[in-house]
Amino acid sequence: MRTAGLLSIYFLGVLLGGALLAPMLFQLGRWLGGEVGLLSGLASQPFHRYLNRCLLILALAGLWPLIRACGLGGAAALGFGGATERWRRLGLGLVAGFGSLSLVALALVATGVRDWNATPTALGLLTLAGKAMLTAGVVALMEEFLFRGVIFGALRQSASLLAAIVTSAVIYSGLHFLARVEHPGAVAWYSGLMLLPRMLEGMLAPGNLWPAGLTLAVGGAALALAYQRTGSLWFSIGLHAGWVFWLKVFKSLTVPGLKPGGALWGSEKLIDGWFALGVMVALLVGVARWPWPVPKPSVRDEHASRQPPS
Repeated sequence: MRTAGLLSIYFLGVLLGGALLAPMLFQLGRWLGGEVGLLSGLASQPFHRYLNRCLLILALAGLWPLIRACGLGGAAALGFGGATERWRRLGLGLVAGFGSLSLVALALVATGVRDWNATPTALGLLTLAGKAMLTAGVVALMEEFLFRGVIFGALRQSASLLAAIVTSAVIYSGLHFLARVEHPGAVAWYSGLMLLPRMLEGMLAPGNLWPAGLTLAVGGAALALAYQRTGSLWFSIGLHAGWVFWLKVFKSLTVPGLKPGGALWGSEKLIDGWFALGVMVALLVGVARWPWPVPKPSVRDEHASRQPPS
């Protein structure tokens, strides 16, 4: 119960704090944009971007107090142990992540839902791949640290393993479907609070829940179970990065085909079809059944895990 309370306080603090902080920063940005030439771009930014940035800033700022309150001190406790197996785990995860979504991508092309795009040049493809790899690495590292290292790591201390996996997976999936909303008219101190319900509605929209939300939830469960079974986040980071890479490049690599994807195959989003859900379920079963050799902690990991939170 204590962990659930801490996580609830964290998320409520981020949402309410961001909603109240955004109007003040919006007004400050408008003023600075008019007074300082180098900051003129701030004056043209819409309010919803200020709100999104405030939510992100508070989410990052609140992580350290949350980690301390949950007793997750040290790199090993946050999933960054097992240094001797790091690169092998990352590589295996990348292969699994890239391979699983490549099945979905190839199925969409084979069924005529999407066709390969013949217009990109070799330089364009290299640029696209480079940007996608950078984004995949950053997103996978940040999200695995938050959702598996902190949230799942805290939940499994005070709840059953199944409850921790399911809860962290639902949170992971739901937050990916916050609606993108805009604020028309003048910005007042309560404008952020007015936008929050509209943003949260995206988490419950039927078009997001079935099957895309369920697909992401099953993927989140696979990531959490992989962390639990391997003893570190390295495989999960690689798996996540492989997914993000495909999500970033597929729309540019393909064009609409002659056939609609429908509920079975989905669209260029890759995760919004029942076939993608089946692939994720198969991956979850594979993670559960694979005979993982849990690496022994290194001397550095053992020392870090014994250190009390500072």
